Amino acid sequence: MSGDRLSETKTRVPGMLSVEELGDLVQRDQVRTVIVGFTDHFGRLLGKRFDAEIFLESVWERGTHACDYLLANDMEMTPVSGYRFANWARGYGDFHLVPDPSTLRLASWLEKTALVLCDVKSEKTGQLLAVAPRSMLRRQLERAEELSVTSVVASELEYYLFRDSYRDAALKGYAGLEETGWYSEDYHILQGTRNENFTAAVRHHLKSSGVPVESSKGEFGTGQHELNVRHAGALEMADRHVVYKQCLKEVAEQMGMSVSFMAKFASTQAGSSCHIHLSLWRDGVNAFAGDEQFGPVKCSSLFRWFLGGWIGHASEVMVFYAPTVNSYKRYVEGSWAPTRLAWSHDNRTAGFRVVGKGQSLRIECRIPGADCNPYHAFAAVLASGLNGIAGKVEPPECMSGDLYGATDVPRVPKTLAEAVALFANSAFAKQAFGEEVIEHYTHFFRTEQNTFNSAVTDWERRRYFERI
Repeated sequence: MSGDRLSETKTRVPGMLSVEELGDLVQRDQVRTVIVGFTDHFGRLLGKRFDAEIFLESVWERGTHACDYLLANDMEMTPVSGYRFANWARGYGDFHLVPDPSTLRLASWLEKTALVLCDVKSEKTGQLLAVAPRSMLRRQLERAEELSVTSVVASELEYYLFRDSYRDAALKGYAGLEETGWYSEDYHILQGTRNENFTAAVRHHLKSSGVPVESSKGEFGTGQHELNVRHAGALEMADRHVVYKQCLKEVAEQMGMSVSFMAKFASTQAGSSCHIHLSLWRDGVNAFAGDEQFGPVKCSSLFRWFLGGWIGHASEVMVFYAPTVNSYKRYVEGSWAPTRLAWSHDNRTAGFRVVGKGQSLRIECRIPGADCNPYHAFAAVLASGLNGIAGKVEPPECMSGDLYGATDVPRVPKTLAEAVALFANSAFAKQAFGEEVIEHYTHFFRTEQNTFNSAVTDWERRRYFERI
């Protein structure tokens, strides 16, 4: 990422709005609805739709409220017992949604609609709620500011596209779905052209909604795609990531199609990742660049220590890179998903791939899946790397070759249960995120694991129905 490219993140992005511009659009009847949203633990966009005039009259300055069970429930929206933050004994009160002015944008894929993302604050104290995903990232950004560094991040999302609508997919039990491709289409222009009606539409809508698009391409799986958007500061990039997923799902809905961001849609297919590219900047210059020779890379001490911390703490915060039971099905040798906690130079078999040089020097972490919550994942990255800087943690030596066969190198956790145990017992995680957050999310991830443990799967029925 060059200095010139960094400056592009600070210029006005098409589709973003000031409150004055929104007011003008409302007055001219070009915007009638404003979506006020935030993400839950799963990364889903939740919130309310407001009449645009009411939004401008009151919500813009005062915010709105939502029930606090939204940060203490499960995928099915069932209130889950055992949370200290919110429970039946406390009556499930409200928290405060406060619009972030920097996120106000058009949602061009929806008719006459704008969208704003919110910070989640306590109704009583007015302070950010520690367990809210966006709050967790903000805390790590404050730590980065103490070192006078800013982060530039890009998340590369992969997804599968199907010709079945979401409703039809549900009625089929998500089996026998029609993928939009029928052979591996990695970089294939022909297969990309067959799906250009959808992909061109989402590229246009993202660009018109404050999410600058760089490129799209076919991916390794049949019907799998990748669409990349412009890098930005960590908070802005996480916001773009959320808008990206919402846009793609809703455009697919409008077209009678569906997209899936599952980490591993099928055992026979490549998984879908969320590769995270990151560099730190200070005074408009890439702080990772330097004259120190470290393996094949010329870098700064800051680069080494950040990489050391990122690798060293990856297992302890794995739940934020791989948050579901399904996430761990993706880590298969020879599948383009990494299995080893090692770094290499421009090597896609490593969990950490270092690319670029000079002002473009950056670290790509290939561990997170497309199912991660970006606020959680980016917070985990920054907490790990900043801890590495604070402790001057040296990374292991650069490795080369096929790292899938590097059996002497630490492996990523194999299951959600293993990852939760590492997270719950991590002194580093407690120091970085606070005991309240660790307790809350340990309960959240254990609930997810326990729900799966009690479920009867199609695999079990196929295996045992007749032959046991």
